[in-house]
Amino acid sequence: MDTTKHIRCKYVGNNGVLCSHFVDGHSVFCFWHDVQAIKNTPDIKKRLETLVAEGHSLEGFALHHAQLQGANLARANLMNARLFQADLTGASLFKANLDGANLNLANLSDVNLLGTRLENARLEHTNWGEFLYQERLGYEAEKSGKDEEARGLYGEAEEVARYLTNESEKRRQYDISGRFYRLERVMHRMQMNKFSREWCWSKLLDVMCGYGENAARVIGFAFGECILAAVLYFLLGLNSAEGIIAFNPDHSFETNTINFLQCMYFSVITFTTTGYGDFSPVGLSRVVAAVEAFMGAFAISLFVVVFVRKMTQ
Repeated sequence: MDTTKHIRCKYVGNNGVLCSHFVDGHSVFCFWHDVQAIKNTPDIKKRLETLVAEGHSLEGFALHHAQLQGANLARANLMNARLFQADLTGASLFKANLDGANLNLANLSDVNLLGTRLENARLEHTNWGEFLYQERLGYEAEKSGKDEEARGLYGEAEEVARYLTNESEKRRQYDISGRFYRLERVMHRMQMNKFSREWCWSKLLDVMCGYGENAARVIGFAFGECILAAVLYFLLGLNSAEGIIAFNPDHSFETNTINFLQCMYFSVITFTTTGYGDFSPVGLSRVVAAVEAFMGAFAISLFVVVFVRKMTQ
């Protein structure tokens, strides 16, 4: 007679309550709490969904390597669950409790994380996917012309991104917090009226520096501005000791190339507000130079702020 079927699992929950399942085989733990039990079989998802639907707690379940794509685990109690390398792609963790869960190397692509609790959860090397669940749905709704629905989804995505930002900052996982902080700001912008003053300012900050999270964007913006200004100087003309430097279709390719490089040089020293006096703008080039000098001073200050912020994290 197999007496193991009448032995309770030894797992003790966070509230001191023993697991209600019976042990499996020669382990002192039930199938769900036994770390040696294989959980990557096709039936695991359905069995878990049934437990959740019946109101059972999944606290402390050992679900490492489990294939849970598309699983409906909304409002499930997964406190201290072991989800190491589990594949939860497309699953619903709406208002699920994953306090203290191990999600190292877990795949959370396109997972509904609205209201999910991740306090004390281990999130090292977690795959968050390209888009948050609500973010993707918002883009799809906007493409379909459902603007009000899209705004609601963007608001939910902003809420999720804000929560993930705060949780990752607590763990000093600044790469993750930086990503979701930027996403939080993008989702906030997506709820604004396009081309309004607030929208334009928010968009400019995103393009220039990713809301303070991307120093490379500041550098890219600086290079782009210098090249654009150089092209305008090349078309509008600069004054030099040798005369006006500008594009001339009658000049050779070599001469025009040299003139453009001189315009590029003037653009760089104007952007950095150096100014050696060997070139000077003429006509409409003065407007370009004034705008470039202002933007250059702003971009350099912004780069210092972003760079120092990232280096001190």
